[in-house]
Amino acid sequence: MDGAELITDGFGRIREVVHEVVEGLTEEDLTFRAGPDANTIAWLVWHLTRVQDDHVADAFGVHEVWAAKGWADRLGLPFDRAATGYRHTSQEVGQVRASAAELIGYHDDVHEQTVRLVAGVGAADLDRIVDEAWDPPVSLGVRLISVMSDDLQHAGQAAFIRGLLPR
Repeated sequence: MDGAELITDGFGRIREVVHEVVEGLTEEDLTFRAGPDANTIAWLVWHLTRVQDDHVADAFGVHEVWAAKGWADRLGLPFDRAATGYRHTSQEVGQVRASAAELIGYHDDVHEQTVRLVAGVGAADLDRIVDEAWDPPVSLGVRLISVMSDDLQHAGQAAFIRGLLPR
């Protein structure tokens, strides 16, 4: 297995969890809060997808699926188009309302772009610096692992919340 296959597998696992968590849920389920300020499944899945979309597109110098495929308009969320959910307040978390089909559709489009972009990544590409705003600067390999780690954590949180849904 080469690096591109390994990265593709990692992002595929995120996609699998997103589907397992979201499929079959109502908008009420997706916006259930386990506590007054708790995250919702809808926010977690939207956020993990936005982060993947934003970070991977930036690392490869391409347009985000969010704007390029019209997801920002389709979901119509009341945030700046560049928002990814980072530092969202409890009130903003509650404003993410979408259907299961919309959340899965956006995630699948981002996954498709991610897989296409990483398909040609070789070992030398992973050392390419993609973000000099950090010390040390962030390489492509570190950025991709960072996104996978963050996404898997949020997908796991969403799975936990699904288990708490009132039956």
